[in-house]
Amino acid sequence: MSWKHLFSKALSADPDRLHFAAHSHHLWPDASFEGHMKACEDAMHLADHKWDKIMGPVWAEAQRHVASELKLPDAQTVAFAPNTHDFLVRIVSAIPTRPVRVLTTDGEFHSFRRQMERWAEDGTVVVDAVAADSLIDKAQSGSYDLIFASHVLFNSGKVISALDRLAALSRPEGPWTVIDGYHGFMALDTDLSDVADRLFYMAGGYKYAMAGEGVCFLHAPPGFAPRPTVTGWYAAFEDLALSPGKVGYAPDGRRFLGSTFDPSGLYRFNAVQAMLAEAGLTTDKISDHIAELQRHFLNDSPLSGMRLLNPIDGNPHARFLAFQSANAARLHQALAERKVVTDVRGDVLRIGFGLYHDIEDVDRLSEILRGSQCTRLSA
Repeated sequence: MSWKHLFSKALSADPDRLHFAAHSHHLWPDASFEGHMKACEDAMHLADHKWDKIMGPVWAEAQRHVASELKLPDAQTVAFAPNTHDFLVRIVSAIPTRPVRVLTTDGEFHSFRRQMERWAEDGTVVVDAVAADSLIDKAQSGSYDLIFASHVLFNSGKVISALDRLAALSRPEGPWTVIDGYHGFMALDTDLSDVADRLFYMAGGYKYAMAGEGVCFLHAPPGFAPRPTVTGWYAAFEDLALSPGKVGYAPDGRRFLGSTFDPSGLYRFNAVQAMLAEAGLTTDKISDHIAELQRHFLNDSPLSGMRLLNPIDGNPHARFLAFQSANAARLHQALAERKVVTDVRGDVLRIGFGLYHDIEDVDRLSEILRGSQCTRLSA
């Protein structure tokens, strides 16, 4: 079945483009445009009073969508920010010890890795980066303040499935376990109901939530990190019991808020969620559609000369296929010259599949890959 009609604006904007980077910048569905326009209308009509609506029903609706997707017992544990990096900085700021002892994988996203390297330079952190397969054993044997791992590793597509074992190590006094769910949220059916009281989880709308940038979120377990040092006035709450000069914090996820932000992402997120509900599209249903496309692509074997880092083996799978080759960057460029959008990280070419693809798109991609130049680079 084709769901292209939900993306008519993005697809008609460049009809010749084959966009196989849904894992990077997911094409926006038409509903996101409608949500964005609603944000503009509210800003124009309500002016200063728009914040009553944004921090009221718009915020609460977005919280409910996140909580429903992740099976969180309490939507109030969810806070929103322009990006997940904001949340990382605030979480680390709440850890009282210095240097902060961090355990992570060697496959984390650039932003996290860069920040850790810079903090390591000035003595804020000491980082122990290990292979994902050894993360649990290392966490159990070591002494850490922060355990940080991606649910789905952005480079290889490997899925870390033992979230319950990581959560079992987490305590209010430390260590804290943080899961970067950006490549898992709305790509894998994720149930945090049994670990929500011990696990931080953050993700955003740029990828599989199809809502664009500026709408990231954090689930913060109650009792963990009650007073981040890096904070903004949106994290404040009125408490007459506080002594003069005492900095107050909201008792729920809002304690991780900063200051004034662009709220349009919340509108887009809510509009896309409404679209999915109306179409009867759950994460599982979308995953089934994408799994069919991935199998069809692999059965055609257009990249048989490259190493597939995340084979389809019946377990939960990333929304992209990661192919390793010394020619990955050159193949990426050759595809770009044919108006095929993919993504390359070092020697790994990533091909991401989205709801806006159908079998005909996959066949077009395979045909292009079988062209003389692409065949030579993928051999």
